[in-house]
Amino acid sequence: MMTAEALGTILVSGLVLGSIYALMASGLSLVWSTLGIFNFAHGTLMTLGAYVAWSLTDNAAGLGLSPIAGLLLTIPIMVLVGAAMEWLVVRPFYGHRAMMLITVMTTLAATVFIGKGIQLIWGARLKQLEPLVAGKITILGTTISAQELLIILLAPVLLAALWAFLRWSATGRGIRAVGQNPYAAKLIGINVPRLFIITFALSATLAGLTGVLISSVRLITPMLGDEPLIKALIIVIFGGLGSLAGTIWAAYLIGIAEAFLIYTIGIYWAPSLIFILLILVLLLRPQGLFGKVVR
Repeated sequence: MMTAEALGTILVSGLVLGSIYALMASGLSLVWSTLGIFNFAHGTLMTLGAYVAWSLTDNAAGLGLSPIAGLLLTIPIMVLVGAAMEWLVVRPFYGHRAMMLITVMTTLAATVFIGKGIQLIWGARLKQLEPLVAGKITILGTTISAQELLIILLAPVLLAALWAFLRWSATGRGIRAVGQNPYAAKLIGINVPRLFIITFALSATLAGLTGVLISSVRLITPMLGDEPLIKALIIVIFGGLGSLAGTIWAAYLIGIAEAFLIYTIGIYWAPSLIFILLILVLLLRPQGLFGKVVR
């Protein structure tokens, strides 16, 4: 029988994982629901955000700013990177009949270019950010770092802000309209290319923030974003393509499920069972847990 301490460990670990996955997958889902493409460079953008923050905050090789200042300065940098990626990698192929297939290749190419650039600039040596908050905290009998607690608390705030932006702001409503029908949105005067570039900038910012938040918990490597990207792809499909709320719910479900599987069967077999779970869900509900059937 599982003890209360074990259940507490699984819940807390699952919330940490779910928060990271929700931030990562929400940006991926936003691009899919608006542009109808998967950005396979999303994981590399997460890695880039971590390295940019490290350069801003490291005392020996960087500017030596405080962790909070580094986080705040990373945001506009990632906005510019996301906007540049949309303009260079995606925009030239709008309206092409094979746009989805082409953007798979172009975003994968961007992953290679950015990844190699990261290795040339920062090297392959392991790095780590100073945490935004230091110390240890015990919750439900489980001791975690204060940074992990910050991730648990901050992720819902950021996701709620994203939801409020999409629901109540004029730009957010425009993004949702473009996601539903870009041609109709253009006919009523919405600047579709402008909203595409804003969407990419938002997505890149979420990826960069995820990288900054976890890089004081994990070591920074050029492959930091590879595994989260795979998990984010699983979550977007699992929750239902085009459903941001479904993506967020799926992220926390996958996080808790992964924590439970790691605790019970070990870290090596857990990813395989997550894929099996995804396959079973898609067999029963091809549209995902929270997706809707479009006729």
